[in-house]
Amino acid sequence: MTRTPENRLLSLAHLTAIDLPPPALIHAAATAGFDAVGLRLLRVTPTSPGYPLMHDPALLRATQDALRATGLRVHDIEFVKLEPDTDPAQLCAFLDTGAALGASEVICAPYDPDLTRLADRLGALADLAAARGLGVSLEFFPWTVVPSLEDALRVVEQAGPTVGILVDSLHFDRSTSRRETLTTLPPNRLRLAHLCDARVAPPYTTDALLHTAREDRLPPGEGKIDLVEFLRALPADLPLGLEVPMAVRTARAGSDSVIRDTLHATRNLLRRLDPPPPRRGI
Repeated sequence: MTRTPENRLLSLAHLTAIDLPPPALIHAAATAGFDAVGLRLLRVTPTSPGYPLMHDPALLRATQDALRATGLRVHDIEFVKLEPDTDPAQLCAFLDTGAALGASEVICAPYDPDLTRLADRLGALADLAAARGLGVSLEFFPWTVVPSLEDALRVVEQAGPTVGILVDSLHFDRSTSRRETLTTLPPNRLRLAHLCDARVAPPYTTDALLHTAREDRLPPGEGKIDLVEFLRALPADLPLGLEVPMAVRTARAGSDSVIRDTLHATRNLLRRLDPPPPRRGI
């Protein structure tokens, strides 16, 4: 089915409610009305959990049971920090679990200053993932060695024809990324976007960038990022992962409230979109 801007696939990114184990996240997302979830199987920071289903058969079964009970799907698994010592071959169990969950995409992050090696490892990971029916997308972050969409595009072009780019509205806003580049990305490079809002008050220190990204975002429409223009630059049927961690609000109101309010705000924003203009360069 080709989805309209008001009816595109909406997935709940795990970071929005990272303290919920996968089965609980799936049930909360289904109750709120999401179509899918993204699951964080690998820990990213010492203070933020990951849920290594590849090493926990009981939790994997419970996660699969939750998917069957709710009818939701796993859109993506995350996230692979590509560092100087990353060996893609060591990630086969992670990839096998993604395939067992029916995921479509693996999200990666650039933490290797050698961009040639980064691209080579990204390509090798993409080959391993493709053998399991998974795509691989590189997310750019303004505090890393791949700080913008244009930088990410150069890396994935070197990595191979199937490697995608994950564009997050927060990181797009905080970086030097250009809308023209976004509107002309070919479909094979753009398979998912993350959506959130935030306060806008540049310039930003690295600490401020990290704090907002990890725990102080806002639901779409509650901040000052120009999300209407961001969304108009994307294909009308592109899946959206709603990644809106809000530590203070979650502590006060609970994860279920945050998940529900995030989806409601997103649907309200999508209803404001005019039919998107034709995309160029495709």
